[in-house]
Amino acid sequence: MGETITPDCSIQASLDILGDRWTILILRDAFRGVRRFEDFRKDLDIARPVLTERLKRLVERGVLARHLYCERPPRYEYRLTEMGMGLSPALVALMRWGDRWLSDGDAPTVLVHESCGHPLDQQFVCWECDETFTQYDIASRPGPGAAMAD
Repeated sequence: MGETITPDCSIQASLDILGDRWTILILRDAFRGVRRFEDFRKDLDIARPVLTERLKRLVERGVLARHLYCERPPRYEYRLTEMGMGLSPALVALMRWGDRWLSDGDAPTVLVHESCGHPLDQQFVCWECDETFTQYDIASRPGPGAAMAD
């Protein structure tokens, strides 16, 4: 049998919603401003049934919201919800990882601060100490949502 992952794991719960290539690419496009079914389909070169299923799941789970933009015939667009917008740091982290390890350091896309145009950096910050730190300085421990031990 396969490895059992506890349902108390936020990574597993996240992957239950986001855990496939098409879903991540749909979200990437949504962050770039794509909203309509045909625009997603063309940009991703994705089969209609696959796109339909992924959009439906993202709407059902609260990551995207469906908005009617044309009544005759009924046409909908898909917008990121607050929950969906919260995925931005995760997608940026995936992008940065790909830039470093898969693109020979030559980023295909550069993220900039819209108001000043300067490139952005992604860092860990402890708001209590007002210090930046690396992944090597992170520890984990059970949080308030952890299951009580039997």
